[in-house]
Amino acid sequence: MLTDSERFAFETRRHHAFVSTGNAYDATQCDEAILTGDTLIVLAEQVVAIAMTWPFAVTETCGKLHALSPPRPGESLAGVACALHVTAADIQHAADLARRLGFPIDPQLMPLLDMPAE
Repeated sequence: MLTDSERFAFETRRHHAFVSTGNAYDATQCDEAILTGDTLIVLAEQVVAIAMTWPFAVTETCGKLHALSPPRPGESLAGVACALHVTAADIQHAADLARRLGFPIDPQLMPLLDMPAE
């Protein structure tokens, strides 16, 4: 029998799929169903991103979305996430999804991620 802590020991993730990164960007600006931290997926452009006021890609290709600037020396994933008002888990989840889809991850982000060896 599972306890309440075990039964609810997961975090839901919302994914939104789009035809283009331009559509994804526009949707994050006007669709109230898309919340900060949600995952954006654009299969045709091999982009996985995080929704926020300025949606950013975790993949090497960003299309019409924003790319992350290089992290400062010593900066952690948690620090980057905090500065962007998302969680480190949001970024890690998006990067894990991109890796599973076979999309190249943004090389600037790689040192901050807890990614399994290929």
